[in-house]
Amino acid sequence: MQLRYQFRVYPTPGQQMELVRTFGCARVVFNDGLRARQEAREAGLPYVSDGELSKRVITEAKKTVARAWLGEVSAVVLQQALADLNTAYRNFFASVTGKRKGRKVAPPRFRSRKDNRQSIRFTKNSRFKVLDNGRLRLPKVGDLAVRWSRTLPSDPSSVAIIRDAAGRYFASFVVTVDAHETLPPVDAEVGIDLGLTHFAVLSDGTKVAAPKFLRRAARKLKRLQQDLSRKQKDSNRRKTAVVKVARAHARVALLGLVGLPRSDQLPDQGRRAARDHHEHGPPAGRLSAPGLAGRTGQPRNSWTRTSTASSAGPRDP
Repeated sequence: MQLRYQFRVYPTPGQQMELVRTFGCARVVFNDGLRARQEAREAGLPYVSDGELSKRVITEAKKTVARAWLGEVSAVVLQQALADLNTAYRNFFASVTGKRKGRKVAPPRFRSRKDNRQSIRFTKNSRFKVLDNGRLRLPKVGDLAVRWSRTLPSDPSSVAIIRDAAGRYFASFVVTVDAHETLPPVDAEVGIDLGLTHFAVLSDGTKVAAPKFLRRAARKLKRLQQDLSRKQKDSNRRKTAVVKVARAHARVALLGLVGLPRSDQLPDQGRRAARDHHEHGPPAGRLSAPGLAGRTGQPRNSWTRTSTASSAGPRDP
């Protein structure tokens, strides 16, 4: 089973420039491949194969003056950009033919440097490495400082570097694990009641505080969104306002999930209860009647029941 572990990284100004250059090269290769297949389709030519596309937009393009700068970044990143394009086409064809279930998948679109989210991917072939001092070494980028919140269960098979709309950088590792983590069985039981005054109240008297400062962050987000709506389109001030709104969004999402500046605390609360108790529903008569839900201050049917609390597995971040 494959899991993804994501951590915040802090590149230096020089490393940020290298990452921006790498983002741009990967985006150009993706767009060149998409354009080549679209032009072949419009001309009535056969579908350009994956190998032919790689040869045309990477190998041969590096020999031209217009694309010689593609050699300044890792070749694995360029290959992975084409792999993303090939995956997008396969998903689109599978959706059109009915092999892929669910909502219809749109054809690939061109990537833009104005996209709020930019990402690149390094595989083992690129020889990225997690150093003994905790830094992440990326080819032609350097050693990035990583804020580790936990250890990786195994050696990662790939790592994606992501830049979000708020200007933050993340490293997303893909690791392989053998099986779910199994917690030992326990005899104790506990009921969990979700409320408004407190985020959760356990039947043993334990109270989990509610994130009361979420409202202040939400009000700030509202004000920034109003400021953004007044900015002129394509102006520099609008670009600045977009970044401010993205950062406020990230903080509201973080506080709304956990109430504290750690996005994994909410799952930790559930895992802590599962480790120490068997969760169960309330005794008869503890649920609020539908007409009394607003008067009691507790949400309707707020008790949580799980069948096997000791089978909690590792989180998939």
